[in-house]
Amino acid sequence: MYEPSRLIDSFYIKGFKNFDGAYALKKLKAGKRLDLVAEPDNPYDPYAMRVERKGIMLGYIPKEKNYMMSLMAFYGHEDVLECRILQVDREADPWQQVRIGIYIKDARKRNESCA
Repeated sequence: MYEPSRLIDSFYIKGFKNFDGAYALKKLKAGKRLDLVAEPDNPYDPYAMRVERKGIMLGYIPKEKNYMMSLMAFYGHEDVLECRILQVDREADPWQQVRIGIYIKDARKRNESCA
């Protein structure tokens, strides 16, 4: 059965308080899409995946979660992943203000006669 996308993981943005997340916080809302950018030359983690919204760096995918996403990006399959904001809590501690979800897109064709 066709699904537009399926949630495969969720977590808080790592390093949100260390980058430009505070500047963008007022504009972040649940459901908004975010961009994932691989950083293979990152000196701390060759599998680093940066999280951005309209060119503003918000932080990173947590290190313990980034390997498969980075590998997919390296081999040119980043377009099967979608990153969306699940929750924004402006009153929470900075490391728990923005929870995101990683979705895998369904590449199968939607059967319009069943819709």
